[in-house]
Amino acid sequence: MYAEASREPVDYLFVYTHGVDDKRRVQIPSKWRPPPEQRDFKLRLLLWKPAGQPTPCLLALPPDKWRQLREKLAARAFSDPKAELARGAVAENCDVVDLDNAGRMCLPQELAAAAGITRQAVLKGMTEYFQLWSPENYQAARPPAVADPAAALSELGI
Repeated sequence: MYAEASREPVDYLFVYTHGVDDKRRVQIPSKWRPPPEQRDFKLRLLLWKPAGQPTPCLLALPPDKWRQLREKLAARAFSDPKAELARGAVAENCDVVDLDNAGRMCLPQELAAAAGITRQAVLKGMTEYFQLWSPENYQAARPPAVADPAAALSELGI
């Protein structure tokens, strides 16, 4: 996904809390939206349980990240039982969503319910993609290292 003026990749940064309406629509921050001419833009929402977390979130993958995931799965043999398990798990827990003209996406009912998202959603930027959490699950899952980016990067040797 690219920012309108510079055609540079969008950086999914910061954390936003937005309301979810009766139709399960949630506003995407304007900084995270594709340019208007990119009408075919679609996000893939994947029910995701981060390692060590008790509750799931929705992982929102823009087209380039979805393509990378598909290519990695496609590179694995059909006879590989682990790859088949992964393909099935992704396919059963993923859906495609569009953004409407107001910059909202409609959360699929089953995915929203599984992630506990009802009246509000926390949109957590992850640089190249973003996560959607219920406010309660986000607070429960938020690691202490988030308060200290230097420590988190140091853990990765960066």
